[in-house]
Amino acid sequence: MVPLALLFFLMAASVCEKAAAEKKLVFVVVLYRHGDRSPIKAYPTDPYQESDWPQGFGQLSEEGMRQQYELGQFLRKRYDGFLSQSYDRYEIVIRSTDSDRTLMSAESNLAGLYPPTDQQVFMPDLKWQPIPVHTVSLSEERLLKFPVGNCPAYDQLMKDTRETEEYQNVLIKYQDVITLVGNKTGQNLTLGTIWTVYDTLFCESKHNMSAPDWVTPAVMEQLRELRDLDFQFLFGFYKQREKSRLQGGLLLDKIVKGLSNMAAPDPKQRLKMEMLSAHDSTVLALHASLDVLNGRQPPYAACQIIELYRDDNGSASVMMFFRNDTTVEPYPQQLASCSFDCPLEEFIRITKPYISDDWDKECQEHSEGRDKEVIISLVVAGCLLFLLVVAILSVICWRKRPFSGQGYHHVASREVGVES
Repeated sequence: MVPLALLFFLMAASVCEKAAAEKKLVFVVVLYRHGDRSPIKAYPTDPYQESDWPQGFGQLSEEGMRQQYELGQFLRKRYDGFLSQSYDRYEIVIRSTDSDRTLMSAESNLAGLYPPTDQQVFMPDLKWQPIPVHTVSLSEERLLKFPVGNCPAYDQLMKDTRETEEYQNVLIKYQDVITLVGNKTGQNLTLGTIWTVYDTLFCESKHNMSAPDWVTPAVMEQLRELRDLDFQFLFGFYKQREKSRLQGGLLLDKIVKGLSNMAAPDPKQRLKMEMLSAHDSTVLALHASLDVLNGRQPPYAACQIIELYRDDNGSASVMMFFRNDTTVEPYPQQLASCSFDCPLEEFIRITKPYISDDWDKECQEHSEGRDKEVIISLVVAGCLLFLLVVAILSVICWRKRPFSGQGYHHVASREVGVES
């Protein structure tokens, strides 16, 4: 018997394919996580240090290159006939974060998507051609690297998240493993930092490096759960919409504007695809802003696809797919209260609450509110201090004031019987 979930998936995929066949594909946004890499860092007692990795920490591995090359081949197959067979700089724009692993992932992906043909072959034995990948410095990145910093309102949301009963319950539940891993790795770990140990152990296991005896399957499973929970805390779990407006909503805003611009027929418009090479947190931040967050870390080379279709009467619609398994077709995603084939107007309406109208102002609102509270508190404290000083001075002056003698009696003299 076919499981109900699988049957639903097959039916949904069939509906999506039928809807797509009746409309014309006009634009695609592709966002993917980089491929397999080395760890970001080693923990203090780690037997493997940076010198044990061919290119050091945080670098794309040969396996990661293969994963991205395969993804590029998948995109070639999926969009063959939509994208030109040969690379056309007017049809596609590629952007990456300013990180070695994402830049190299983009280049590996493009090698699979655009193997050179005809005049693009510049070396007979080289099935590769250079294709530009654009980026900005990490200090200026607000589109593809999350969480975005310098946002007091988001910092406050995270502080509030850590104070929730649910968060505290998670802390209690996993305290034993946090303490154990902290002792074994020689570092002070928290619920928000223990994921770094899991990341290191996971990378080492993927590259057939032996783990210490304390790293049992049960410990690794708990660390994986904590890794996923950390993502939920960052982008969802508590006030997801408010967090999205300050994080993934930045990317969603860019995507929505791009879809809107491409929806209007324009014979001069040649752009067909926007490709974004980024990180697991980028994918999850976008999922949170689309309200399709499942809280699980996306695997290497996971790919989010957003397609824009237009029919003969000019109306446009959006379809979304997520590829997190190379053995099956990407599965369809559906916005809340919209069909798989979501009209663009509805897509814009549904996503609008997750997008900030003025990110800089909204990020600083909490800071401004705190400044006002501090000023008011200082004024009140100053007034109270002034009144206290006045009261003290009044008492001192009253005690030192000279007496006129009227009504004064030398009580002590009378008490001892001395006559005046």
